[in-house]
Amino acid sequence: MKNRQSHVQLPQPNVTVVEIWDPATAEEDIEVIHQNLVQLRSEPLRARRVVVRLESAMLIYQSTNLAVRARTKLMPGLRAVVAFGPQALGTANGLHIHPDLMLMAARDAECQFVVDPGYESVTIALPPKNFEVYLVNRQLEDPLQPGRAVDLLVCDVTKAREFFSFGKRLAVTAARQPYLFDGRKEVCAATEIELVELLLEAIGSSENYATTRSDKTHQTYSHVIEMAENWALAQTDGLFHLADLCRAIGVSERNLEYAFKEILSMSPVAFLRRARLHRVRQALRGGTRGTTTVSAEALKWGFWHFGDFSKAYKNCFGESPSDTLRNGSSNLDRASEKGRRPRFS
Repeated sequence: MKNRQSHVQLPQPNVTVVEIWDPATAEEDIEVIHQNLVQLRSEPLRARRVVVRLESAMLIYQSTNLAVRARTKLMPGLRAVVAFGPQALGTANGLHIHPDLMLMAARDAECQFVVDPGYESVTIALPPKNFEVYLVNRQLEDPLQPGRAVDLLVCDVTKAREFFSFGKRLAVTAARQPYLFDGRKEVCAATEIELVELLLEAIGSSENYATTRSDKTHQTYSHVIEMAENWALAQTDGLFHLADLCRAIGVSERNLEYAFKEILSMSPVAFLRRARLHRVRQALRGGTRGTTTVSAEALKWGFWHFGDFSKAYKNCFGESPSDTLRNGSSNLDRASEKGRRPRFS
């Protein structure tokens, strides 16, 4: 008679801390959002994410030392509100963000963030029904305007910063002392109440963001960049020309240049080349010498001059493409030890 092995599912930790040194790992270890990251400068990346799971809500603290483009999608069944740190500068879907603004996101919302070095944010994500109950109990209307998946709120700067500061202190404390939250339902429930109260205070002081003509232009630019990147990354048969891209997405080369300069401070060629470098890295990290080669992946993504490709790759990621492939299936373990350094309560 065969022995049956029972599989015991371990409880999810209340606190997860991830140090992100590799943009290819940005979407790992987080069940709240899907995030695709492109670092915009060839310098060592030092980004951080702390997730604190409370009673029904989750708090996510994020920071980065470099300018990055982060395409973020909220997972189904959640609403989210984002508060920005005192040094946070950048755009969200083309709209400029700063500390006295808060971002509201509906279920399944997608947002393209382009942020400067020193960016910090605190996000609270919770089930929509819970959010509605909180609003009703405080006699507040849902600030998200009908038909919008993402919206900005202009808040009293003191209240917005109080919410951010409390959220950051919570993340810092949880990262240093995860045992304070792990398995302690009463502590998590009480902390959530305090966090939500500060959120509602900020929402109660808010008014909808009035978009200007310039804002609408920047929103269009952000959409153009998204379309351009989607098209460029769908072309996996080597090089392409900007004229082909412009024809495919229906914009002039001049407007394409304006869009990338205004939102990313880069030319289309420079950014799309960098985005393709990130795709090569993802492929090499997930491959082995038996399944792919550096030259095959480089050619697939349009890098024909291998010397220039290797130099650009190493400048961006701190190692040669052959080193990335050589690590093969051990890349995840290596990233944990050297790059992401996840710590669990």
